[in-house]
Amino acid sequence: MFGRRTRHPVRPAGEVTVAEARPPAGPDAPAAGGASRLWSDGFGRVGTRSLQLLAIIAVVGVLVFAGTRLTLVVIPVLIALVLAAAISPLVALLRRRGLPSLLATWISLLTLVALLAGIVWLVVRAVANQWDELQSQALDGFDSLQSYVQDLPFDVSDEQIASVRESAVGLLQSDAVGSGAIAGVSQTADFVAGFFIMIVVLFFFLKDGPAMWEFLLRPFEGHRYERGQRVGAATIRTLGGYVRGTAIVAVVDAVGIGIGLAIVGVPLVIPLSVLVFLLAFIPLVGATLAGILAALVALVAVGPVEALVVVAIVIVVNQLEGDLLQPVVMGRTLRLHPLVILFALTAGTVLAGITGAVLAVPIAASVWRAIQVWDGPDLPARFARKKRAETV
Repeated sequence: MFGRRTRHPVRPAGEVTVAEARPPAGPDAPAAGGASRLWSDGFGRVGTRSLQLLAIIAVVGVLVFAGTRLTLVVIPVLIALVLAAAISPLVALLRRRGLPSLLATWISLLTLVALLAGIVWLVVRAVANQWDELQSQALDGFDSLQSYVQDLPFDVSDEQIASVRESAVGLLQSDAVGSGAIAGVSQTADFVAGFFIMIVVLFFFLKDGPAMWEFLLRPFEGHRYERGQRVGAATIRTLGGYVRGTAIVAVVDAVGIGIGLAIVGVPLVIPLSVLVFLLAFIPLVGATLAGILAALVALVAVGPVEALVVVAIVIVVNQLEGDLLQPVVMGRTLRLHPLVILFALTAGTVLAGITGAVLAVPIAASVWRAIQVWDGPDLPARFARKKRAETV
């Protein structure tokens, strides 16, 4: 300890150490590790994130392009997944009652097919057979509305009115809405092929869905495996809850608005109610389109006062549904911001038309729910966690 001298190694004469051999760092000399610091400063991090973002966009673009080229397969599979999530509680209930898995699957599948067939039959009978009259009434109502608009104190040019009328005529006469699409789509080969693909895939989703997901999770272990189980269960619950809740809301909207139209004395109550039910599966814009169509028919059939009453009925029913019914039957975990819904609808419509508009919101809701349980049952992914108190 004290008094002990520290011995230093003796260097041979002329030997130079590495530190002494290194040239002195001048103002223009490159700093050690400059290349690594080039990517670790602010601009470097921005460049790295930009490259990562471009790579993700490229992968998503390739997947979207492949999906748009394979719609005959992708769309039926997505529809089968959504329907399987919607009726999976029925399959589970039948299995708990002691029925074999295969029998429970067949009963659930046949029940769903019968329900869908009934809806299609009702649409064809109520809408397709009266579509020409409904279209004529709506266009006549638009012409009557045009005459009222011209008497308003503010100026509305004829070109603007003509543009709106052409858009309305194009919508009512389009293949996506017209009776030709409703009556003739079942005759196309693509529809028949897609329908059978959907039925086959739906059968296997109902019968072996959990086993399929378990097979996909085989490469994962530990917390990654638990995350996969958690995300899969949350996604199925969200998809099923969204579809079942939307169906209940659509029925309530159709019945409520239909009763109001019958009380006011508007003709074509049944086809208008069926259209309200179908358009309710398209959030935000569906109820608006149904209300506009009902108001135009009321305007030409019974008068402007009754048309305003119809508009008030549609607003009241949709307000009650949005404030009271939806939180009960769908839950707040399924509610998305209107801007997110609008973006999802736009993307879905651009990529897959009306089918994409119907599927976009439940898929977006399931993705958001998966993010909410990414790191735990009540722990969202790191980027989606609240960093500070949010003020409204």
